[in-house]
Formats: sequence, structure tokens, C-alpha cells
Amino acid sequence: MAKNMTEGKSLTLILQFALPLLLGNLLQQTYNLIDSAIVGQQLGADALASVGASSSVQFLVLGFCLGTCSGFGVPVAKSFGAKREAEMRSYIFHGGLLTIIFAIVLTSICVLLCPQILHMLSTPEDIFENAYRYLLIIFCGIPFTLAYNYLAGILRAVGDSRSPFVFLAISTVLNIGLDFFCILVLQWGCAGAAIATIAAQAISSVLCLIFIIRKVPLLHLKREDCRITGNGIKTMIVMGVPMGLQYSITAIGSMVMQSANNGLGSVYVSGFTAGMRIKQFLICPFDAIATAVSVFCGQNLGAGKPKRIRQGIWQGIMVGVLYGLAAGLIMIFAGRTLSMMFISPEETAILDAAEKYLRCMGYFFWTLGILNVCRMCTQGLGYSGRAVFSGVTEMIARIVVSRSLVGVLGFTAICFTDQAAWVSACCYMIPTCIICVKKITGQIERSSETD
Repeated sequence: MAKNMTEGKSLTLILQFALPLLLGNLLQQTYNLIDSAIVGQQLGADALASVGASSSVQFLVLGFCLGTCSGFGVPVAKSFGAKREAEMRSYIFHGGLLTIIFAIVLTSICVLLCPQILHMLSTPEDIFENAYRYLLIIFCGIPFTLAYNYLAGILRAVGDSRSPFVFLAISTVLNIGLDFFCILVLQWGCAGAAIATIAAQAISSVLCLIFIIRKVPLLHLKREDCRITGNGIKTMIVMGVPMGLQYSITAIGSMVMQSANNGLGSVYVSGFTAGMRIKQFLICPFDAIATAVSVFCGQNLGAGKPKRIRQGIWQGIMVGVLYGLAAGLIMIFAGRTLSMMFISPEETAILDAAEKYLRCMGYFFWTLGILNVCRMCTQGLGYSGRAVFSGVTEMIARIVVSRSLVGVLGFTAICFTDQAAWVSACCYMIPTCIICVKKITGQIERSSETD
């Protein structure tokens, strides 16, 4: 149900909001882990490499979907915090319209260009066919990905992070069952893993829509809300597209890194894939905390409460850094053990690669606690365009390290590419966030004086 975050203890509200979101993210990543474990253990290292060979481009496309839908939620959260419900519903309508348009365009382009994308990523020939089948099916599921993320983003914008978690939990359980059925019973291989994934996304989106229709009258659109206006379209594009581009721009650097790693051979592709799955799982708390703080800031911006905005950002950063230090220790000391979920103990070379990737990452993992909160809060305060440049910074860092050092240092350069990107982005994002908070604070204070 909708929850007002403009009153009460900020840290408590942020953690209460973040918990269901975190559990939902963990469930999603649990599925990804199980999916990769089944593929790696049952179909072998080449199949695991096939699934992981296109991970960067998946992040580019699906990240754009996630970022754009998150951006669409920012005006909704601001209007909800200001108690302007008619304006909020108008934004919901325009966001839904744009989501449908993006679904049609993105799916069409990605399906048509799928082979070219894999060639661009230097996908090894021995895994190309399986990688193509997997990626093509994932691209066909883009409309479901957009639908769920948009509907869940709208619910979160009005303070309800619990319901999207429940739907995701249900679909994840079904997803795991479908994974076993499609891969082990039907023997569909990598294509079966992809089919199970998009089926789960479809279930999540349908459940979310049914819940809103039956249980959340606050979000029900009236006839007068469904009028296309230039201002409505502009507002949603200005907030949503930059956030989507931020994810995509970041992913471009990841694609360059992926291509460089693919060129090292299937052993390193498999090791990288295993390490990446673990990294994605451990990143979930960062995303949950940052999203919670962003919604908190958006609602309090609408309510005109700058003190709570500053307080929420600071507390979110502290929680994120503390978690990052703890997770980093796990990556450093337990990386090899965790990698055995996907890789047979006999595959020592692949295990060595995965362990090295995770160990190197663990030393810098805490920086994501600062980066994610600062970036999401800057976006939540309405400065999506400025947050985009953090993605540009990450992209440049990944490209420079991948292109200049992989040829000399090999897989070692791959192991430090993400860290270089995070530190570079922090150097830009920290002062940017501070400046944006000061500007918003000044605007609110001047508005209060005028009133």
C-alpha cells in the first residue's frame, strides 16, 4: 500500500522501504544464480559461457528499461509527496504510453540486430549458436521486462515496495520450477533457461497489473487523466530517458570489457560469468538502499523538506559503505567456494579465474555504497541529466582499461576494470550530488520565504 515518507524517522523509513525491495532483488538474483548453476553443472562450461557471453549487452538493453522506468517514477513520487493526485495520475498515463512505445521499438531493433551484436562482442565460434538462441529469446521478453519495472516503479513511487516483492517472489519460485523443467526435462539447453526467464517476467508484470486494478484505487486513471500533453510527455522523457541512458552508457563500457574478455577464450568467459553472477547478487543491497533513498528524497522534495533530504542521503551512504565492506570480505575470502556453485571442482583453470575476479573486486566493493546512493538521489531530485555523466565516466574508464591494458596484463586487467570505473564515477558523482542538494535546498528555502 502507499506510504508517506515525509514524516517519521528517516533511517527507519528507508530501511523499511528497502527491505522488501532487497528481498525482491535477492530473489531475482537467486534465480539467476540457480539458472547459471543448472546451466554450468548440467550443460557444461561451454553452455555457461554461452549464457554469459552477451551479459554486457543484456545489461545495456535491460538496464535502459530499468533506468527509464525508475525515472518515470520520479515525477510520480514528487507529485504524491506534494499531494497533487491529478498531476500524479497524468504522469502515470504518460509514463505508461511511453513504456509501450519503447517496448515496441526496442524489441524490434534488438531482435533484428541480435547476430550482429554477438559478432561485435567477439563471441567465440564454439559457443555462438547457443549464445544467439539465448539472447534472441531474452530480447523477445523485453515488453515483459518493461511492463513489470514500470508498474513496480509506480508502486514504489507511492511508498509500496512490499507488493512488487510479493509478485517477484511468486514468479521466482515458478521460474526455478520452469528452469528445471525446460533444461532437465525438455532438454532445451540454453534456450530453456531464457524461456524460463521471460515467462517469470511475464508472470510478474501480470500480477502487478492485477494488484493495481483491484487494490490501489489511488493509481486508477480517470478519463481526464488520459489526455496526451506536451508537458506530460516532456517531463517523463526528461526524467526517464537520461536515467535509462545512464545505465546504457555504463553498459557500453561493459560491452567493450566483455569483448576484450571474450577474446581471451572460453575459460575466461566462463570464469568471468561465474564471478559476475556472484557480483550481481551481492550488488542487490546497494540497489535497494539507493532506490529507497531516492524515493525518500523525491517525496520529501515534493513536501518541501530539505533537512530530511540531506539526512536521508547521509544515512543511506553510511549503510551502503558498511555493507560494502562486509560483502567485500566475503568476495576476498570465499570467492572460490562461491564459484563452485557454477563450476565443477575439476575445472581448476576456470575456478582460478573466477576467484581472482572476485578477490580483486572485493577490495573496492564499498565504493558502490557511495556511488549508487549519490547517483540515485541526484536523479530523484530531478537532475537526471547530470547523473548521466557518471555513466559516461564509467564507460570511459572501462574502455581505457580494456583497450589499453588487456593486451598487456590479460585477465588481470579485466579483474580491475569495474573498480576503475566505480572510483572514477565517485570522483564525479560526490561533488555533483552535493551541488544538486544545495541547489534544491536553496530553491525550497526561497520558496518558503516567498510564501
